[in-house]
Amino acid sequence: MLKELGVVRERIDALDAKMLELLNERARCAQEVGEIKARHGEFGQIYRPEREAQVLRRIQGLNGGPLPDESVTFFFREVMSACLSLESPLTVACLGPLGTFSEGAAVKHFGHAARLAPQRTIDAVFQEVEAGHAHYGVVPVENSTEGAVGRTLDLLLGSPLKVCGEVVLRIHQHLLTREPSLDRITKVYSHAQSLAQCHEWLNRSLPGVPRISVTSNAEAARLAAEEDGVAAIAGQPAAERYSLPALVQNIEDEPNNTTRFLVMGRHDAGPSGADKTSLIISAANRPGAVHELLAPLADAGVSMTRFESRPAKAALWEYMFYVDIEGHRDAPAIKQALADLAGRAAYMKVLGSYPQAVY
Repeated sequence: MLKELGVVRERIDALDAKMLELLNERARCAQEVGEIKARHGEFGQIYRPEREAQVLRRIQGLNGGPLPDESVTFFFREVMSACLSLESPLTVACLGPLGTFSEGAAVKHFGHAARLAPQRTIDAVFQEVEAGHAHYGVVPVENSTEGAVGRTLDLLLGSPLKVCGEVVLRIHQHLLTREPSLDRITKVYSHAQSLAQCHEWLNRSLPGVPRISVTSNAEAARLAAEEDGVAAIAGQPAAERYSLPALVQNIEDEPNNTTRFLVMGRHDAGPSGADKTSLIISAANRPGAVHELLAPLADAGVSMTRFESRPAKAALWEYMFYVDIEGHRDAPAIKQALADLAGRAAYMKVLGSYPQAVY
């Protein structure tokens, strides 16, 4: 047996050496791309969301196993992240402190080579990117259990930033505490969305225990690490960062609890072959106006994947509609549909076109 193991381990060592050689060769190619861009005066946009999405989809198409697509995607995203950092490391703002699901979404999309800039609020994430202190921002926009994140929708309306990507993250909520049992817990901290996602579990397991909303799950974990008799609802990154044991794992009410995040930047993305376009529209206040407003999308055969209404701030009982459609704004059918839509809408803002999330 030892001889057989030795032979296989020698093959692994040889493959590791070859992989290292190829990784560095790829890194040199990435550097060469940067040099070519510099020679032709392209100093602005280094990160190309559409190119990264195309690479990851191509790799998944080539994958013959036994590694699952998710593992292969993770590996190649980290490779691209490291290669990009040789040219210019990206700074990415996200809701902090570190240990939040927003951090997890930022790392999933940009890799560990990106420099994270955690912010106390979603407003601050937008402000950091608008001011040029961060290249990109990652903000939650909707949860499969609790629906839209209202503050993000409000900021999208007034911000000059563009949506240039999306991240879909599976959310596992844990009850983190230093206490040995549930009967020792006197209050629970978490973000309002997470408290809502675990509402039924809390009713069954901790009835009557006060639930206190804070700015983020990581902040909840920090507080729970400092106070006796306190628990936090948060994910594994927060548990690790604050050395808090999970007394109960996976307490979310819905087993497929998922949050979608948007990547905000000062540009949107070029066509990748599998894209979305996000926009905000409003209709005139008359019967049938919304049906009439959306007719150009139906006439063009454009698939609408999201339709969210939110009260307009300017007038009572009037609404803004947040819409996601399949396709890129530069595609002929989409371009014509958007032009027709603009002619009918009382207000319209295209938030950006971007690659659909690669899992």
